[in-house]
Amino acid sequence: MPKMKTHSGSKKRFHKTASGKLRGRHSNRSHILEKKAPRGKGQLGRPAESAKADRSRVKGLLPGKAGR
Repeated sequence: MPKMKTHSGSKKRFHKTASGKLRGRHSNRSHILEKKAPRGKGQLGRPAESAKADRSRVKGLLPGKAGR
């Protein structure tokens, strides 16, 4: 049986924390930043924990990393 390959796009976008949570970038931080509040833009800069509904999908895309 061949090994499962890690999804290349996902391994660049998500990482697993020491406690096992999956973190990635916030949305709405790439463009049209003029009209957004400075405080909100600062909060979007920090990594976000992936939603509960998406967690199993992300773990499937990162078989080697998320399974540990």
